[in-house]
Amino acid sequence: MLLASLGTSIANIALPNLATAFAAPFAAVQAVVVVYLTTLTMAVLMAGRVGDRFGLRAMLRLGLTLFAAATALCAVAPTLEFLVVARGLQGVGAAFLMTLAMALMRQTAGTARIGRAMGLLGTVSAVGTALGPTLGGLVIPLAGWRGIFWAQLPLAGLALVLAFIALPHAPTRPDPTAQRLRSALDWALLPNLTLNFLVAAVMMTTLVVGPFYLGLSLGLPAEQVGLVMAIGPGISIAAGVPAGRLVDARGATAVLWSGQSLILAGALLLAVLPGFMGMWGYALAIAVLTPGYQLFQAANNTATLADVAGPMRGTVSGLLGLSRNLGLVAGAAAMGAIFAQATGAADLAQAGPEAIARGMQLTFLIAAALMLGGLAMLAWRAQSPR
Repeated sequence: MLLASLGTSIANIALPNLATAFAAPFAAVQAVVVVYLTTLTMAVLMAGRVGDRFGLRAMLRLGLTLFAAATALCAVAPTLEFLVVARGLQGVGAAFLMTLAMALMRQTAGTARIGRAMGLLGTVSAVGTALGPTLGGLVIPLAGWRGIFWAQLPLAGLALVLAFIALPHAPTRPDPTAQRLRSALDWALLPNLTLNFLVAAVMMTTLVVGPFYLGLSLGLPAEQVGLVMAIGPGISIAAGVPAGRLVDARGATAVLWSGQSLILAGALLLAVLPGFMGMWGYALAIAVLTPGYQLFQAANNTATLADVAGPMRGTVSGLLGLSRNLGLVAGAAAMGAIFAQATGAADLAQAGPEAIARGMQLTFLIAAALMLGGLAMLAWRAQSPR
């Protein structure tokens, strides 16, 4: 999970160096980031299915091997086109890591500790996402852009060794009822997957809109924008494991309600507080929203995977990953478009501070409406017969 999350964020900081090294426009080098996310999203469900069919442990090893090999190819890429293809392969490997790590955590964790396992995965994912830009910033001055890929290889090697010596053996045999179970899952898991999609879209909205508000509306320097934007990942790292423990102690349903309510409150605060308190209002709203996200993730993943039969855990983990990634895409595209439209400016760089603030307010009011819809879905599910 750490490797996959690190791969998502570490390449972003190298884009200017890649543009210089390959004498390519920024739009061309952006493909190095986009192709990873695209292949990861496309492959998560396939990774879960083959994990169920051929064994979670064996397929995790295969994914680790593919990820390591693709990382090495990235490090030695002679052309930008070669690098883009290698990053696509790395994204496929990352899909196996993200999906099967979650399924294996469910398989190895006892029933009373599923929440802790899901909370730990949330923490590690946040660490990887936050570590990427920092590690990249340290490595690139010393070893150039290729160094960000060489730096991932020792971690991939360590993970592969651990996958061989530490994972318990649990062979997966073909299950004649698997197809029937998959059909039942088109409906039983739909509320969980829909909530996962909506929450991911709202969280991505904070990453898309936040820098514009802090930099263009408040006029903060880049380094201060970076510090404020680091508040969310920092809270995520701290909140993941406690959120999981709370799920085990109080139950997934109660924590799911709490997490969803906090995200709703955080979205409303993002629409209101910055107008009165500026940067501090933004930081306070993020401090409410982010713990809600970790509570939601631990509870929703636990509730989704808790009663899933062994032959279906990979597939369900893949569905969770797919809904989350689609939500991230929707947050970046749809919510980003709403924000741009709400400012009333053709070019965000030319929009005035008031226009940026107005756009952020409307965007997060819509995000709050999405979270209110999520709470309504929870209420409907609680009232509907099982």
